[in-house]
Amino acid sequence: MALKKRNKVEAGFAMSSMTDIIFLLLLFFIMASTMSSPNDIKINLPQSKAKTSTKSVVAKVSIDDQGNYFVAKGNAQPEAIAPELLESYILNLLAQDTTTYIALHADQEIAYKEVVRVLDIANQHKLKLVIATQNTQK
Repeated sequence: MALKKRNKVEAGFAMSSMTDIIFLLLLFFIMASTMSSPNDIKINLPQSKAKTSTKSVVAKVSIDDQGNYFVAKGNAQPEAIAPELLESYILNLLAQDTTTYIALHADQEIAYKEVVRVLDIANQHKLKLVIATQNTQK
């Protein structure tokens, strides 16, 4: 008695492993994009040989080369603000936390009076201010 084996070849494709790989790649790119915080404001900082840095910055005031002001709380995205409203905005942020610094990121091409405006606000209210620069030493 001769029994024949029936070998049927199915032309199917298992999508479960491909779905797992795509899901892992999606998670990787979502996590990687949230960890990096790109600076949307292009500022050419002046150069310095100083290496000190502060860890506790509550407010970051940025002034671009066009004289536009931007304020960000901590590591949040910066938002544009009118120069006249800068003082009240900073005081509102510092009312929440008075133990931290204000970081000033000013483009090296702006007028000196724009930097002095922020320095005056800090001086009038006895706030701690740090001026950001680029480090020239490697």
